[in-house]
Amino acid sequence: MAVNRAEQRAATRQALLAEGRQRFAADGYHHVVLAEVARAAGVTKGAAYHHFESKAGLFRAVVAEVQRELGERVATEAERYEDLWEQLRAGCRAFLAAGTDPAVRRILLVDAPTVLGWDEWRALDEESSARHLAEALAALAAAGIIADQPVEPLARLLSGAMNEAALWIAGGGDPRAAEQALDRLLAGLRIPDVLQAHAGGVPAREGHAARTPPPGE
Repeated sequence: MAVNRAEQRAATRQALLAEGRQRFAADGYHHVVLAEVARAAGVTKGAAYHHFESKAGLFRAVVAEVQRELGERVATEAERYEDLWEQLRAGCRAFLAAGTDPAVRRILLVDAPTVLGWDEWRALDEESSARHLAEALAALAAAGIIADQPVEPLARLLSGAMNEAALWIAGGGDPRAAEQALDRLLAGLRIPDVLQAHAGGVPAREGHAARTPPPGE
């Protein structure tokens, strides 16, 4: 019975998350009513409050879920490559492509910063994509592919730029144009191969590849 109750609680929580995610993405946070989410999910309003305490609590859980899935999507694309530089490009392109996903656009990019507050939104981001981006930039600097520099401000600049570009794509912007602009931006960071060799740096090859990719936010 204990196992069955645990499974039932997990199923109830997942049903609320799925319904909440759909409604937050379609209608926006301020137009969603927790009681209606519970009814559509086939559970009581009391169950919704038991699991999440409030609409904000449900939204916070949905944001964490979407953020985690976005990080995994970016990781999958980046891990197709062994070359560090190509990992960076692939991860960033995957993040831009996510701008066409209504859940990413409305939940992560539009509502989350204002509903949760900037500090909490940044903390959730740094648990996944922002941290991976900083790690990837640090690996590129260590390999002599980009200049040795503090990576945190660079990661924040790139993350902010990609968030804006993803929103632009979500609003009807041309994804290909955004990718081209991103490539030009990233190219400005890369030390030319001839200078890498002169400085003793080595282009990224097998053995230098980072395992975690850089999404931006």
